[in-house]
Amino acid sequence: MTTLRLVLLAGVTTALVGCSLPPFPVPGSGAAGTAGSGAAAAVPYSSETYTRMLQEYVNERGLVDYEGLQRRPEDLERYVAVIGAVPPERYRSWSEAKQIAFLLNAYNALTLASIIQETPLKASIKDIWGVWNLRRHQVAGQPRTLDAIEHQILRKDFNEPRIHAALVCAANSCPPLRREPYAAERLEQQLEDQVRRWLEGPHGLRIDRTGERVLISPIFRWFGEDWGRANPTAAPVPGHVKDSAVLAFIGDYVRPEDRAYLAQGRYALGTLDYDWSLNRQ
Repeated sequence: MTTLRLVLLAGVTTALVGCSLPPFPVPGSGAAGTAGSGAAAAVPYSSETYTRMLQEYVNERGLVDYEGLQRRPEDLERYVAVIGAVPPERYRSWSEAKQIAFLLNAYNALTLASIIQETPLKASIKDIWGVWNLRRHQVAGQPRTLDAIEHQILRKDFNEPRIHAALVCAANSCPPLRREPYAAERLEQQLEDQVRRWLEGPHGLRIDRTGERVLISPIFRWFGEDWGRANPTAAPVPGHVKDSAVLAFIGDYVRPEDRAYLAQGRYALGTLDYDWSLNRQ
């Protein structure tokens, strides 16, 4: 049994007996994950092994060679260990950009780890029992589910809806997986690029003027409140007031004529079908 499988199975056991935890405990609180953090603080956080893994197993379309990664998971295993070893106090000392980048990388890497522990590989991440809300992973010294990383930390602590273009749940209709880690110093450029790639692809946006309809990713509907919170004064779009912040956001990434079309509102607004099959090469 590989190290990665042992770590993930231990996380399931923790989830079955554990309860909800605060985002990250304060120093000296005695909470899990703080013991021995002084020694860990001397080790710089590095995404080097994650970079190497992404370059080797993810192609330009953001699709993953899961079979190859399953055969040679060592770089991913090392990065999963790095994610868990970051002391909570060090995480709290980071800038907002560095915290977001770290959590995006953690979510995506742990999703990959969850996929490849299945033998044979599942056809969809939805076929893995408890993958989002039961299986816990060490993240900055604390046991976290994937749902906790996304909903209890990223969405709760940061007013940044572009995270939804960067979180990749291993489905074909997810945004594409980048071939590089997110990094604080490049986060703005990376998130902007991710949104454009997502909207320009087949699973983000479709404008059909002939049929007078606009289709958007269901992600915009599932988490529409995040765009509304980021832009509460978005100009109302006639006929689509509830989705005004989403449509304004999309308008910032499309051609001027498409932006004008979205703003006038004379179309039916719906969602694209969501393909949950594995984003495999």
